[in-house]
Amino acid sequence: MASLFLLAACAPQVTQAPEARPNLQETAFYPATTGLEWVYLPEGEALSTPPFRVRVEGPAVFEGQEALRFRSLGRGEERVYYRQVGPFGVRLLGFQDPSARVVFTPPLLEYPPEVLLAVGYRWGGTTQVRVELLSPGGREPLAQGVLNYSMEVLEEREVGLPAGTFRIFRIRQTYQDERSQDVREVWFAPRVGEVRTREGRILVERNFR
Repeated sequence: MASLFLLAACAPQVTQAPEARPNLQETAFYPATTGLEWVYLPEGEALSTPPFRVRVEGPAVFEGQEALRFRSLGRGEERVYYRQVGPFGVRLLGFQDPSARVVFTPPLLEYPPEVLLAVGYRWGGTTQVRVELLSPGGREPLAQGVLNYSMEVLEEREVGLPAGTFRIFRIRQTYQDERSQDVREVWFAPRVGEVRTREGRILVERNFR
């Protein structure tokens, strides 16, 4: 993502996550039930390589607001994302790893309301980004600035992945701060979630149907 957004990607800790086993049911357009888990691999890598996992851990409070915790694990990475999911779509309040914390004010709108998600739809906004270093003594301000973002649904199509065949919305994400611009692409499948993440990881397994 743009330079301010990337400042928190440092000093991860080695962790492990449980295996994903298809044993849960999910019907929400934007899946966010506690216990859901997605397993990803970088595009093009063999299925035998160590995966990345994302798991919904449940309700939390972030900067005084009610949120849901999404924990990302794998290959030394550990990061917790704080989101709100509802009729308004999906909002990202911020994220935290063992060494840093990033806060968006107002929250960044990752996905619009379900009824608006269609080919050609665009959304975006401007948010203030605050980055803090975390230490045993507390938080220390590191950087702050303005982040502009825009999202556009480029197409709707069917894709075949190791986790199955999905009808997806291909979405371009553009992030711009005062230093740089970053453009990413995600594939979102209704009632499944992201089957290709902005990091270029594709879905190989999930523990729900």
